[in-house]
Amino acid sequence: MPTYNEEAFISQTLESIVAQTYLPKKLVIVNDNSTDGTQTIIDTYVAKHDWISSVYNPSENKHLPGSKVIHAFQKGYECIDNDFDILIKLDADLILPTDYFETIVRTFRSDDRIGMTGGFAYIEKNGEWILENLTDTDHIRGAFKAYRKECFDEIGGLQPAMGWDTVDELLCKYYNWHVVTLPEMKIKHLKPTGAIYDVSARYKQGEAFYTLGYGIIITTIAALKLAARKGKPLLFLDYIKGFYKAKKENKPLLVTPEQAQYIRNYRWKKIKAKLF
Repeated sequence: MPTYNEEAFISQTLESIVAQTYLPKKLVIVNDNSTDGTQTIIDTYVAKHDWISSVYNPSENKHLPGSKVIHAFQKGYECIDNDFDILIKLDADLILPTDYFETIVRTFRSDDRIGMTGGFAYIEKNGEWILENLTDTDHIRGAFKAYRKECFDEIGGLQPAMGWDTVDELLCKYYNWHVVTLPEMKIKHLKPTGAIYDVSARYKQGEAFYTLGYGIIITTIAALKLAARKGKPLLFLDYIKGFYKAKKENKPLLVTPEQAQYIRNYRWKKIKAKLF
């Protein structure tokens, strides 16, 4: 669990974890150079539960999407042994249903080719919890995604870059693993996605489209769709600028040429299915 200045939310997250019907073998909380009282709250839970530990990651305070959180995740991953079957990356601003972990375990046990699974994020609006509708319903948000160990190893772990929670699923499918979403598992997301991102992150989404090997046509479609979902049409221009900026700088792809071709074919198949 990477954490960065989460003193307003982390207690609720940890309370929802210790109340689970199926407790994890180990929880590693990574304090990613927080400047508030996050560590004090973490320490109270570490003192009460021997399966909770914490580690400090002296990163920059600049909060960029993708790279910062995955570098912190990796710091925590280095603290665990190899004796596990399921790995879950969690954010520190969530309230999980009490049977979340139990449902995750049951889902993996139902089919040994399920590589990833997870629920859906809900945000509070006008006193009601509504679906945080930023992605398709066949996508699992990176804030609470669970991995089968064999799948996690085959995809090469998580990429420290914007788009990491898209490339992991695409590689999962590339290696013939199944991705299963759990719509009945409603996770309360206490802080809207991207709420504290630095201004310099504005082009990162377009860069992600480039490094996923989308190409300009698929990127244009994806950029239009995401900007519309966020209700900010001008973001489309930032995404396209980010794509061409990454192309000009010859940013390395997050995937091999063969994987990029598979991803483009997969995206076109989904686009055609929706259109026709």
